[in-house]
Amino acid sequence: MDSKTSRGPWIWPLALAVVGVVLLLDNFLLLGDFNANLLWPLVLVLVGAQILLRGDIAPSWDAKTFGITRGSVESATLEISAGEIDVQLRSLQREGRLIAGQYAADSRPQMGVDVTHAHLKMDRAATPWLSFANWEMGLARDLPWQILVSTHLGQVNLDLSNLIIQDALIATGFGDIRLVCPQEAFGAIRLRSTVGNIQVIAPPGYQVRIMTEGGKMFKVHADENRYTQIESGLYAALDADEGAPLIEVFVSGTFGDAYLA
Repeated sequence: MDSKTSRGPWIWPLALAVVGVVLLLDNFLLLGDFNANLLWPLVLVLVGAQILLRGDIAPSWDAKTFGITRGSVESATLEISAGEIDVQLRSLQREGRLIAGQYAADSRPQMGVDVTHAHLKMDRAATPWLSFANWEMGLARDLPWQILVSTHLGQVNLDLSNLIIQDALIATGFGDIRLVCPQEAFGAIRLRSTVGNIQVIAPPGYQVRIMTEGGKMFKVHADENRYTQIESGLYAALDADEGAPLIEVFVSGTFGDAYLA
C-alpha cells in the first residue's frame, strides 16, 4: 500500500502573519482609534476557508492518497461508517489495484483477507474529530463488491456504472444519496435516507427496476421518458437492452424526495 500526504498548508501561516502585523501596529498605536480586538470574527472566516479548500481544520490532518494491489482477491466487501464525512465511490481505470483513492487521517482502510475474499473497513471513529476530508475511492471493476455505507450527517455519491455489485446497503441520517446503477448486481441495492433526497440514475441499456417506499413527506419524481410505472411504487427502465442483467434497487425515506433519472 502506497500513501502520501497532500500539498503543504498555506492558510494558517498567512493568517498568523496578518494577525501578527495588525497586533504589532496596534501595540505601537499606529492604527489610530481602530480596535484590533474587533478582528476576532476573522478566525471563523479562516477556519471556514480552511475546511472549504483543504477539507480539514488542522493541516496535519489533511487527506492522504492510498492504493492497495489486488493480488489474489476475487471478491470484496467495503464497509464504511462515515459519521459526518462525505463518501464518493467510483470504478478504477487502472488495472491491478483493488482500491485506491483519498482517506481522512488515521482512517486508512483496514483490510483482512479470507482465502480470496477481502474485507475493507473504514471507520469515522478512528479519525480526529476536527478532520472533515472526504473519502473518495475507486474500486476494481472486474470483481464483485459488497458495499455497506452509513453516515449520520454526510452525503453519499456512488457511481457504480462500471462495477459488479454483489449487494449494497446505503443509509444516511441527514444527507443525500446519489446512485448511478451498476452494470451488474447479484443482489439488491438498498438506499435509505431519514432526512435527504435520493437520486437514482439508470444508464441507457441497463435493466433497472426500482421499488420505492415512503410517506407523505417522501415523494417520488420519475422521468417519464426513462421509466414506466408498473404498479404503485414500482418503476422499470424503458430502454433496457435485451439480455441485460436485472438490477433491483429499493429506495425508502422519511423526509425528502426520490428522483429517478
